[in-house]
Amino acid sequence: MKTYLECIPCFVRQTNEILRNTIDNDKDRWEIMQQVLRDLADYDFCISPPEAATRIHRLIRKKTGLEDPYREAKRRSNEIALQLYPELKTRIKTSLDPWETALRLAIAGNIIDLGIKNEVNLSDIERSIEDALRQPLTDGNAAKMKADVEAAGNILYIGDNAGEIVFDRLFIEEMPTEKVTFVVRGYPAINDALMEDAEAVGLTDIVNVIDNGSDAPGTLLADCSSEFLRAFKNADLIIAKGQGNYETLSDVPKPIYFLFRVKCHVIAYDAGIEVGKIAVIKRGEGKYV
Repeated sequence: MKTYLECIPCFVRQTNEILRNTIDNDKDRWEIMQQVLRDLADYDFCISPPEAATRIHRLIRKKTGLEDPYREAKRRSNEIALQLYPELKTRIKTSLDPWETALRLAIAGNIIDLGIKNEVNLSDIERSIEDALRQPLTDGNAAKMKADVEAAGNILYIGDNAGEIVFDRLFIEEMPTEKVTFVVRGYPAINDALMEDAEAVGLTDIVNVIDNGSDAPGTLLADCSSEFLRAFKNADLIIAKGQGNYETLSDVPKPIYFLFRVKCHVIAYDAGIEVGKIAVIKRGEGKYV
């Protein structure tokens, strides 16, 4: 998926929020913002939004000297989500359709996205949960996905944000976990989950977890490690969480289920789903070499 002009204000907002939270000096903030704006003017907009964002965040990390500006925010997100875990586990077990309930909750967790909103609190997450449990899904998509999961011998589940991965854990626990490999980012990328986050929420206790070797807020295959690329090629089925993974993988010829909450008009236009809706989209049927 290409970058649209409408993406520019989002890049500028992300930059401003990081700089406001990490640098006290107005002059230094302005100099970095100027560099980001100059770089944006030179980008080829045929690249995906996560590729543009990767370049921006690399520059910010270099200029600020901060390896992971979102570390504390990720820790808080994991703690909040883990507090909700027991109650949500009970809701799944007592529901009429545990699979669909867990699927909906996995998508509800996609609200924990600091690339879209500077702060996500408990009330935001609780509203997302109740909304995701009420919204209609495309007819038959949950059942089709369950059948595909049961038929697959090797499932690659590409995660997105810290905190959100607790909701992914709830969904994965409804699958044959021995068939699942979970993927986190290789290096800091906004509030995307790293291996330390997977360990903190217990994912490493139930499935094999690998990182993709990349610091992109999405899955840029050209930037990923050989280990991840082998897993990607060998997977019978891929589940990809979040808008960043949709933006980078929606044109790849592999059977991929994209699960996310539509949070911006650019994604809404590309996916054909209204802002605020929950999405279960299967794309990429065909051969991947």
